[in-house]
Amino acid sequence: MHEEQRSLLLKSSSRFPPPQGVKLSYGTAGFRADASILESTVYRVGILAALRSLKTKSVIGLMITASHNKVSDNGVKIADPSGGMLTQSWEPFADALANASNPEDLVRVAFRLSLHLGLFSRLQKVGLGEKTEILKLGPFKMIRADTCGKLLFLLIIEFAKKENIPFEGGCPAEVLLGRDTRPSGGYLLEAAKQGISSIVGAIALDMGVLTTPQLHWMVRARNKGMKASEVDYFEQISSSFWCLMDLIPEGSKISVMDDKLIVDGANGVGGEKLAGLEKMFNGLAIDVRNSGKEGGVLNEGVGADYVQKEKVVPFGFGPNDAGLRCASLDGDADRLVYFLVQPNDNKIDLVDGDKILSLFALFVKEQLAILNTSGNEKINNYYHAHLGVVQTAYANGASTDYLKKQGLEVLFTPTGVKYLHEKAAEYDIGIYFEANGHGTILFSEEFLCWLEARDGELSSMAKGSEQKKAASRLLAVSKLINQAVGDALSGFLLVEAILRHMGWSIHRWNALYQDLPSRQLKVKVVDRTAVVTANAETVVVKPPGLQEAINAEIEKYPQGRSFVRPSGTEDIIRIYAEASTQEAADSLGNSVAQLVDKFLGFGSS
Repeated sequence: MHEEQRSLLLKSSSRFPPPQGVKLSYGTAGFRADASILESTVYRVGILAALRSLKTKSVIGLMITASHNKVSDNGVKIADPSGGMLTQSWEPFADALANASNPEDLVRVAFRLSLHLGLFSRLQKVGLGEKTEILKLGPFKMIRADTCGKLLFLLIIEFAKKENIPFEGGCPAEVLLGRDTRPSGGYLLEAAKQGISSIVGAIALDMGVLTTPQLHWMVRARNKGMKASEVDYFEQISSSFWCLMDLIPEGSKISVMDDKLIVDGANGVGGEKLAGLEKMFNGLAIDVRNSGKEGGVLNEGVGADYVQKEKVVPFGFGPNDAGLRCASLDGDADRLVYFLVQPNDNKIDLVDGDKILSLFALFVKEQLAILNTSGNEKINNYYHAHLGVVQTAYANGASTDYLKKQGLEVLFTPTGVKYLHEKAAEYDIGIYFEANGHGTILFSEEFLCWLEARDGELSSMAKGSEQKKAASRLLAVSKLINQAVGDALSGFLLVEAILRHMGWSIHRWNALYQDLPSRQLKVKVVDRTAVVTANAETVVVKPPGLQEAINAEIEKYPQGRSFVRPSGTEDIIRIYAEASTQEAADSLGNSVAQLVDKFLGFGSS
């Protein structure tokens, strides 16, 4: 088997030479770069996905997308068996595979991994010389070209041995492939297929042009033994949506004007999918703009990222839309924000991820309260569900204060979806969102099992009761929302259902609280690692004295709050400040930036 595997890898790797001088890092978004330099990377991630499938004995996903990036970019990332992101413990191997660009680099990568995995003796057995030679790397300038492929094979085989990945005797690897609408997606998809096929027996299933959340949903569904086509995805979210609509309380009505929704599709895959769903949701008055069919450019002056950051209307919107409920998806439809167009200019009132989180949390809390109300029926195996809301320090302080005043448990994590998702999964019902509109609701299996049993009890004992309706609503939410990742399509359907349930206009929703003015800045520093933070990045531990100086500045401003954190990719420190007025927020941010420069900037070196 090893000889067959070796032959496959040597043959396929020669067709995908890596670009010189390019170094990529696998993060929350996977690998992203200009599409013209990604073919080798995507090929190698195909290999990684197949190995992950063998390791987990599960279906794995590989998505080709660059989300809200410009159209000339692209990217690739892996969906784990749960439908979530690739486990962090495999990220170093992903980086090693992607960045080993020549025989010398592959020797270096193989050696470092061998030390990390305890495999150095294996390197010596295949004739790579003594430890000192590998460290110096000098002798390897004369290595033949075919050594690159051999070392790639070695790297993979040794990693597989350490991870106990079976190349024979087990189920073949199976990887679901998806891509967005970018022109580069076609040839990058072929590179991914070649990578997957480089692992003996591996199967690559092309699921077509999809939103990123659709692929994640499919992976999760397949591994739960469910049907997992695009048709199945839409059938599940549509049936769950209409279940919620059928359970809207009598008297909860909104006006004809409030009933209309205008959606900006970012000229991407989300707009394309939504435009084709009008028959499925013909009870909704949805006007889809920037669907990609009108000739617009992906993410150019459109999309959730543009709307959220610039706080202006996307292309195709104007004063005639003032007062109407508007929403914007991002390029691969994993982010969602709402907005109101102001009547006299191109500015907007943004209803961001914090407000979406608040809406979802209020609704779930209300349904749990109804469900736990004692009626005439006997409650068997009473279950007190633990509901939690998870945010990062970038959440507007006004949203956090509002949620706490509603009696909700709010927890903070470091910045990044992987931290939010992980913490939300600790609750029976965990809700997380970033201000940029990425988030979802997670339900524990234990709670869902109890809820389904409780729903059955109520069906036989108290059909038509408010408790039965609450149980049915919560079950419908668990099926409508995408529990693998943030999903703009399922998310906007849940928003629409809840607004109708509450009888709220977007104006009423937006009035839940008033965002505090904020400012974000960044400062170039000599070494970003000199900053060490704690308490979900809200407190600076190192260098000594910086946090005390920041606290002194915060005290000068009503409702002041500020924190600093190092960038994950470059030597800059990111600064967030908020206060009661925009002028105060700007002043606080500038003061903290001066402190960072004093402690860490080039002038301090």
